[in-house]
Amino acid sequence: MTKEQYSAYSFLLDRTARRVKQYAQYRFNGGEFGVTVDQWVVLKNLKTRSDLSQKELAECCAKDQPTLTRIIDLLVAKNLVERRVHAKDRRCFVIHLTENGDRLVDSLSDKVREIRQQAWKNLNPQDFEDLKRILNTIYNNLEID
Repeated sequence: MTKEQYSAYSFLLDRTARRVKQYAQYRFNGGEFGVTVDQWVVLKNLKTRSDLSQKELAECCAKDQPTLTRIIDLLVAKNLVERRVHAKDRRCFVIHLTENGDRLVDSLSDKVREIRQQAWKNLNPQDFEDLKRILNTIYNNLEID
């Protein structure tokens, strides 16, 4: 493959990732969800994984520590999450979904699913399998030791 082809495919991948996030944020803003897409990712991960350390949560959400700290601060201010002292290491905190946060995730899940389905419409099952394989290959190619 030529440098131009690599560049074109990289551009398409980046452009698509940006469009997915922009579309989701547009719908979040228009739907008055009360959280941003990045905040939603944190809330959803806490709902499915429960009481993660900030480091674990950062890995699950693919966020760096400073960015995640800012997101958590905003979610704490909205009473959607709280920091609790880690049971095994009192120097650390786990991030816990509050009752308000839990209710918000439940109330928004169907709306978020609809947003995602917009991106996936017109794709067939083989398209999904190919996309999954390709994205996993790219991801694994970039593993940091």
